Amino acid sequence: MTDLGETTLEIDLGALAHNYAYLKKRLHKDTLFLAVVKAFAYGSDMVSVATKLQELGVDYFAVAYVKEGVLLRDAGITVPILVLHPQPKNFGELIDRCLEPSVYATRVLDAFIAAATQKKQADYPVHVKFNTGLNRLGFKADAIPGIAEKIRAQKAIKVKSLLSHLAASDDRDQTEFTQGQITKFREIITRMSSALGYLPICHLLNTSGVLHYPEAQFTMVRSGIGLYGFGNDANIDQMLRPVARLSTVISQIHHIAKGESVGYNHGHIAQNPMITATLPIGHADGIGRQYGRGRAAVVINGKQAPIVGNVCMDMIMVDVTHINCEEGDSVVIFGAEQSAEQFAHAADTISYEILTAISQRVSRRIIQ
Repeated sequence: MTDLGETTLEIDLGALAHNYAYLKKRLHKDTLFLAVVKAFAYGSDMVSVATKLQELGVDYFAVAYVKEGVLLRDAGITVPILVLHPQPKNFGELIDRCLEPSVYATRVLDAFIAAATQKKQADYPVHVKFNTGLNRLGFKADAIPGIAEKIRAQKAIKVKSLLSHLAASDDRDQTEFTQGQITKFREIITRMSSALGYLPICHLLNTSGVLHYPEAQFTMVRSGIGLYGFGNDANIDQMLRPVARLSTVISQIHHIAKGESVGYNHGHIAQNPMITATLPIGHADGIGRQYGRGRAAVVINGKQAPIVGNVCMDMIMVDVTHINCEEGDSVVIFGAEQSAEQFAHAADTISYEILTAISQRVSRRIIQ
């Protein structure tokens, strides 16, 4: 198939709607749905994805940093936005854009109370994060008395939700550990709500949690990777639709003699005469060097073409010796022909990494 285009990431909003509907069906009728759209909506297009989800009726968004929330507000997103990892220096801008911070440490709580007080806020919504075993961010349960005392002693903020994060919800061999996290979170909810005098929204489950631990939905769930078409489970993946499709074109075809090398540092030595195709995509576009030297392959005219030698900054070379193709033909890195999970697995990594790695210099095409 001839394609006179360029390297393009297609974003299928119909697939996004399908995945959202599939995940919603796994929830109780009253369970709120928080969509995680950080990292450019997992490497796709944050504004287009958030706009579509807002139209579909999502209850909350989550981003990692304040500047991501600002981008959404400037694009007209009005749904509440939780900032998962805010930094105190950005609290003024966060408040100005009506973003809601996750507070995960005493330093952050103190700084946000001060910022909200300075801006004359009352009952500004904050989300208190607890560490139940991931050991990344969050208060330990023994901090509850001190947290509650600080919050009761002022009027600038009010706790909108309590949250924690599962460490291994996708691993069925870690069920006992995950159940332990769920139990810890239930205890935290009881103690914290008693200390506050009210029960905030509570959320623990990520995509794999929604699929494997439906009894722990509480009042809200969070989904990221599932919205984009991956459930960390081959059976679930069949029920979802990949939102992103990365394709490029063949720039040039070379006939390589036996003994000749291909690419930087003689990354590949031809053991026999071969034909290679050069593609306009490289590690500056998100295809890291770990995919080179035959580990991963692209799809050309329905056939696998292994990456040959080292990945360059702007180009990769692939083996097309046994593929009928020509310059200008379309090439699929991941999509329906080969999932991002399959492409990533070849280099011993995960779909999250390849999806979020796709450079912003790659053209985006939104499919409605």
